[in-house]
Amino acid sequence: MSRGQPQTQRQLRVGEEVRHVVSAILARGELHEPVLLSHPVTVTEVRMSPDLKNATVYVIALGGVDNDQVLEALRRASAYLRHLVGRDVHLKFTPKLTFVSDTSFDEGGRIDSILRRPDVARDLDTASDGNEP
Repeated sequence: MSRGQPQTQRQLRVGEEVRHVVSAILARGELHEPVLLSHPVTVTEVRMSPDLKNATVYVIALGGVDNDQVLEALRRASAYLRHLVGRDVHLKFTPKLTFVSDTSFDEGGRIDSILRRPDVARDLDTASDGNEP
């Protein structure tokens, strides 16, 4: 899955800092959303816009269970979460947080299942033996 243009070093650094702060806030249970308190959430990536005013936060609920409910709870709490991020990340503007479900694990599983199919595995074995024309 493509997630847009390559990011600059600054975007990557700020995105990683925001990811750590959001993860810590969720781990400490600072958001008083019942869904978030009962479902551990993994923040897999944060992608910053070039002007650093918008952050797309990729999340997944542990085990992928109730992911839609978790996303809805995060969206409801995004203004308060933005305030908490602004407290810990020192930027001129606190980025607006947009929460998106991370589907990269599903995509990786789908690719893995394709590679494990007998017909594909046979073709891969043939190619690695050097018997391919």
